[in-house]
Amino acid sequence: MGISIMTAHFQSLLILLSIILIHELGHAMTARHFNWRLKSIVLLPFGGVAEVEEHGNRPLKEELLTIAAGPLQHLPLQGAAFLFQTAGFLSYETYQLFTFYNVMILLFNLLPIWPLDGGKLLFLLVSMKRSYQDAHRTMLMVSAVSLALYLLFFLIFYPQQLNVWVIAGFLIYSLYMEYKHRSFASMRFLLERYYGNQQDPGILEPIIVDEGESIYQTLLKFRRGCKHPIIVERNGKKLFELDENELLHAFFADKRTQSTVGELNYDY
Repeated sequence: MGISIMTAHFQSLLILLSIILIHELGHAMTARHFNWRLKSIVLLPFGGVAEVEEHGNRPLKEELLTIAAGPLQHLPLQGAAFLFQTAGFLSYETYQLFTFYNVMILLFNLLPIWPLDGGKLLFLLVSMKRSYQDAHRTMLMVSAVSLALYLLFFLIFYPQQLNVWVIAGFLIYSLYMEYKHRSFASMRFLLERYYGNQQDPGILEPIIVDEGESIYQTLLKFRRGCKHPIIVERNGKKLFELDENELLHAFFADKRTQSTVGELNYDY
């Protein structure tokens, strides 16, 4: 983008911004359709970020559609460019340039690296079977490996591509910050689950724990897209059962951050 400005190649700049803007508007409009709290849209030379104030407690279907809405915009974009070129409104050279940028931005955003769409899809898919914390940890590991392979490929074949290293710097920084704040991400998920306006997920997924396990460690087993009855056992035998809201209330409202689940037997 910077080179386009310095060399007065404003056509390239316009194409880039148009593709990125429509991509991000796909995310944003879908989020607004589901009444998500949309914070901002940030445009970058190689993509963008539609920031929302949702933290993993929306229905998985909504999240999937919101993430996929960005990449899906590239298909009608390509179709529209083809029609314009066929009708004579675009030169063949401009059409080729548009196609190159459109395909590259699409493929780049589908890489399984956080915070790209591919990384978010990976996080969502792993969340369907594992706890939020485990899914987040897995996403970070896969993102780090994928980013290392991405850098290795370009180091071997295209070491002098400045764009690649600028993008790599952004991805490394974003991934590092997500790793650095991993504990905060889990806590934010639990806070949203307790204080947010929850929709009934419709799926009950019991969590079986020993009475000596801490409330905090039990909360870290919570998954997206389901509600958890907490079954407390002693020596493999059921003692009592708690609703997940009772556990969340004990931790956040009663400040029982060091208590075990067994200590809640007579409280609820």
